[in-house]
Amino acid sequence: MTTGNRPNWLTFDCYGTLIQWDEGLLAAVEAILSRHGARDRVEPETLIHIYDKYEHELEQTPPHRSFRTVAGTGLRLAMEELGLRYDEKDIDLLTSSISRMPPFPEVVPTLRQLKDAGFNLCIISNTDDDIIAGNVAQMGGCIDRVISAQQAQAYKPSATIFNHAHRALNVGKEDIVHICASPHLDLVAAREMGMRCIWVDRNTGRKPLPDYAPMAVVPTLDGVIAQFRDHGWM
Repeated sequence: MTTGNRPNWLTFDCYGTLIQWDEGLLAAVEAILSRHGARDRVEPETLIHIYDKYEHELEQTPPHRSFRTVAGTGLRLAMEELGLRYDEKDIDLLTSSISRMPPFPEVVPTLRQLKDAGFNLCIISNTDDDIIAGNVAQMGGCIDRVISAQQAQAYKPSATIFNHAHRALNVGKEDIVHICASPHLDLVAAREMGMRCIWVDRNTGRKPLPDYAPMAVVPTLDGVIAQFRDHGWM
């Protein structure tokens, strides 16, 4: 993929890219299992694997539902599959835990460097506005705009949410670089839409797409700084 001109906007995936999603989700699921007395019977990773399956299926199944509804339904179906009782306190625990998940250690200093270099910063995320608000509040005032699935009425990897974001920012895809950690959501969209994209491969075991190469791969967000300097953008 060609480098192109210096972007006006940088767009970011949130959970797993900026925010410690895997660590936070594991802690939330452990708490849910503990409140049902099932911590010794069900491995948290097992519940997460089944929950992820239902969540992604529901996000891509019409009609559009809020993330809270998707997450709650996915969690209920996963718990029922494992023979666990579900109640509304479980989804409250999960969504409140998501809002409190912190950034990775290098994220805020890196975002500040990018802001100081003149880039505008936007998050594009498969979530609801009230859920992500707690995460954005932890980012040092660096984020200029948040585009959620709630606003776009669509979830990644659909081009709909990205097109909505580009219209809201009044930019074309050539004016942005998207930075993400999710191959099956964000890299899929970048491949289909021809967007410039940097993949943050945090060594989680998520695999790159076999038929798509991002413009760069970095192990942590601060690796973006060196890439931009190499391109003469900073």
